[in-house]
Amino acid sequence: MGVIFGLLIVVVLLAFAAAMLWFVYIVLTEARPRTLVAFVQIVAGVLVGMLSFDRWGEVFDTIRRNKLRTALTAVSVAWGIFVMVVLLGMGHGLNNGIRQSFRREATNGIWISANKTSVPYAGYGLGRHITFDNHDYDHALKVAGIEHLSGQFFIRGGRMGGGEMKIQRGVKSNAFAVNAVHPGAFYMGANEIIGGRFLDAADIAGLRKVCVIGRPVRDFLFPNHEDPIGQWIVIANVAFEVVGVYSDEGGEEEERQIYIPVSTAQLAFHGQDHLGMLELTVGNATAPEAKEISHQIVEQLAAAHQFSPDDPQAARVFDNVEGFSHFQQFFFVISVFVVVIGCGTLAAGVVGVSNIMMIAVKERTREIGIRKALGATPLAIVSMITQEAIFLTSIAGLLGLSAGVFFLQLLPSLVDTDLIRNPSIDIGVGALAAIGLVAAGALAGFVPARAAARVNPVATLRDQ
Repeated sequence: MGVIFGLLIVVVLLAFAAAMLWFVYIVLTEARPRTLVAFVQIVAGVLVGMLSFDRWGEVFDTIRRNKLRTALTAVSVAWGIFVMVVLLGMGHGLNNGIRQSFRREATNGIWISANKTSVPYAGYGLGRHITFDNHDYDHALKVAGIEHLSGQFFIRGGRMGGGEMKIQRGVKSNAFAVNAVHPGAFYMGANEIIGGRFLDAADIAGLRKVCVIGRPVRDFLFPNHEDPIGQWIVIANVAFEVVGVYSDEGGEEEERQIYIPVSTAQLAFHGQDHLGMLELTVGNATAPEAKEISHQIVEQLAAAHQFSPDDPQAARVFDNVEGFSHFQQFFFVISVFVVVIGCGTLAAGVVGVSNIMMIAVKERTREIGIRKALGATPLAIVSMITQEAIFLTSIAGLLGLSAGVFFLQLLPSLVDTDLIRNPSIDIGVGALAAIGLVAAGALAGFVPARAAARVNPVATLRDQ
């Protein structure tokens, strides 16, 4: 995502520079029929000049004679590119940081948890505890648009209330979170089975005492790389067979958990048919479609348990689809901001270089007049001035680009935060930025170069 927006900003800058260069040329040449041919001739003249040692000698001689002015101009261009690169890299890092926070749960996931009523309804007062059941899970299965569905029975404390239980194997014991779920729970996070399998429908129907453990649980209970598949562990004094091991991109905290069949937990831990949460994924549904799906489920729950469907507390909905959509909008705004700032800084640098070149042309009016009197063509004059502007802009811009990349590499050691992760720009983006600098340099030098080409040698020598 960050690379895409990086390419976007460079493409915009390149298009801006090319359009402005073409527009200025048409205006200054009064849009004559052979405008395109003349434009191509100027570009070719600059490219040929790049291979001329004499031309480079003239460029360096001009720079040596105006050290302070050249240095200040270079600093302004370098600073503009530095700011653009840092903003682009920070935006990329912010994108990575926020995306990392979404990795703990599926970006298309919705969680509906049972809570207390906050609105009186049908003769019931507020503050009444709501508990879902297996019938609610069965009814939710009939709602169109659901990709995967799971109910969760909170054995002790609940998902957010500390559902850790004592886990034992031999003399080793520790507390880990235990989740009693349906097989669809596997798709609610960034899980990956690295050994064995996950829970299946047969486990639910057969009330099997099986479990799937995370890597930290495996490493603690089964040291020395012992294979846990087929081994037995004790969960709150009930033996369960390990049938799978999983990993999670959300980090170790998400892996310090154990999954067991919801039906087995309801029977073994006196849960009757109770559920504390319904969790589901909605495939590629949009935010409005996901909201409609969750609304249908809440209406079913409200009808079954006699609470108002408009009560925000009775059945709390956490919609990751909507949250991720808001993040994308937020990042789009940031990207637009970066594009605007990038265009502004580059435009400021182009204007600065153009002004400096105008002053340089004014100071070299006599020299240009002599060159034209000795036979120099307008194309040669334009190519010389444009080449000098391209060289100055490109060198300063590349220095700013290098400084920006170095700063982004240094930033993680200066600022320790999970909000910004791996701030950087893609190599391809850097290469395109370099091309953009050349285009900007050509634009900066073209206006004064065209003015220099129109110098009248006779009038110039008479005035001087």
